[in-house]
Amino acid sequence: MSHPDFDPTYVFSHHVPTPEKVAHYDAIHEGALRFAEIILAHTPRSSDQTSALRLLRESTMMANAAIALDGRLTK
Repeated sequence: MSHPDFDPTYVFSHHVPTPEKVAHYDAIHEGALRFAEIILAHTPRSSDQTSALRLLRESTMMANAAIALDGRLTK
């Protein structure tokens, strides 16, 4: 079974980062780190705080995936 907008071979292979991509990853990580610090400093320890941090982690990972895959899921 195939899907015209998804190439598993492309998505699930190693994508060597270029210096430009590393700069983008670093910017994403810096922003996420700052936001995590703000969440920790300005919200009470709670399940909501934990959820916010997990979602931040997830959004950071998805942003990095967009960079790694050049914004596409196919070759």
